[in-house]
Amino acid sequence: MPGLTSVLALLAGLVAGFFHVLAGPDHLAAVAPIVADDNRVAWRAGLSWGLGHTAGVLLVGLLLVAFRELLPIAALSAWSERLVGVALITVGLWGLWRARVPHTHQHVTSTPSFAMGTLHGLAGSSHLYGVLPSLMFTSRADALAYLAGFGAGAIGAMTAFTAALGAVASSAGRSSQSVRQAVLYAASAAAVVVGGVWLLV
Repeated sequence: MPGLTSVLALLAGLVAGFFHVLAGPDHLAAVAPIVADDNRVAWRAGLSWGLGHTAGVLLVGLLLVAFRELLPIAALSAWSERLVGVALITVGLWGLWRARVPHTHQHVTSTPSFAMGTLHGLAGSSHLYGVLPSLMFTSRADALAYLAGFGAGAIGAMTAFTAALGAVASSAGRSSQSVRQAVLYAASAAAVVVGGVWLLV
């Protein structure tokens, strides 16, 4: 039944995309300082990151299929991984600086999250292993259903994570300024550590 296989492919993609995002500490560390600093619309940061990540993954997949023999995919991926490490450290240092200054309720736009998500989508090969099952489907519709599910799963996972983290940060902020700063310090320090590890491995 063609319709049933497409539904199963979509569900498989959803599960793969969801766990792909939550299994990567670099993914979570990338948005944690942003959410901890501006938790009023935390879910938007996750949504933007998920959209950016999906766009990056699809771009790499399309380039790989179209120009697999011409592009140095491995070299580009390695450089992108280094950029992710630098970006994580930068976000972490920004968060540490923000934790030191009085909270002015400055609204952070979604652009940094989208850019970070896109960079993550372009970097490394782990996400490619997540989308490779789409090549196993004999039907193009089933393959596209899997890819759509993978993207939706990634977007949903990061949106849920940032919404939950935003709720925690908001609760901490209501209790005291020092607790809010501690949450931001912890999230930012985690981003710096994960970024440093990313550069070393």
